[in-house]
Amino acid sequence: MKQVEIYTSPLCGYCHAAKRLLSKKGVAFVEHDVSRDPSLRAVMVQRAKGGRTVPQIFVGETHVGGSDDLHALDHAGKLDALLKD
Repeated sequence: MKQVEIYTSPLCGYCHAAKRLLSKKGVAFVEHDVSRDPSLRAVMVQRAKGGRTVPQIFVGETHVGGSDDLHALDHAGKLDALLKD
């Protein structure tokens, strides 16, 4: 399974929803809390091609987008294929 990274902040409901979906699917992920380390926000914005809101989700080198994008991929049946090596 590809590595999943999610940039979050603690009070973000969309972040919690994205993490719940990933956990429900049994997907391990690396969480980067941008509220605790401002330099992480700059990395996130660069990787997300200007995306400034959290969450920003990456599967391998693929930028998925935010929680709504992640849920849309799952609903369309495309998330599992993206997660595979």
